[in-house]
Amino acid sequence: MSSSTLSFACEFLREPRSVASVTPSSQALSRQVSLPIPASGQPTVIELGPGTGAFTRQIQTTLGGRGHHLAVDVNARFTALLGERFPGLDAVTADARELPRLLRERRLPHADVIVSGLPWAAFDGGTQRDILDALTTVLHPDGGFTTFAYVHARWSGPARRFRSALNDRFEEVVLGRTVWANVPPALVYHCRRPKRP
Repeated sequence: MSSSTLSFACEFLREPRSVASVTPSSQALSRQVSLPIPASGQPTVIELGPGTGAFTRQIQTTLGGRGHHLAVDVNARFTALLGERFPGLDAVTADARELPRLLRERRLPHADVIVSGLPWAAFDGGTQRDILDALTTVLHPDGGFTTFAYVHARWSGPARRFRSALNDRFEEVVLGRTVWANVPPALVYHCRRPKRP
């Protein structure tokens, strides 16, 4: 078992509602959620719920030192770990609902891409709405938002409520193919053209 997997499992046991998975996401899922990151320029990429860095590594590789990569997690152990592993990363312990303030403090006008590893199905409706409102406030009109859902939980009440909330906040919501190489298998939501709250 890798140190990332062990760290992730330990944090799941400490805070199962905020971590919501016993294993980190796979490389195959990481590649899918990182697709909207442009291959050139200086994009601002926000990563929500980075955990031990499964998506972080892929985002850093795609950026190749360009732009600004802000990783936001409520778990201070995760952000400290990410700061050690990725020296160029701006890792901060904060709630995703604080995105407008976090961007203002960094004098960043907007996010070009937001990648989420948050456990949406573990959140109540109010929390889902508040986080989506915060991220659509900071996302550029031409920006992209990606997140994922586990296949086995896709039809649960919280997951269906989340899908409906995505449709309310984005003009385009496309469901990607199943990533079978993830444990458990997952689907990626690709969202574009945010509607302002």
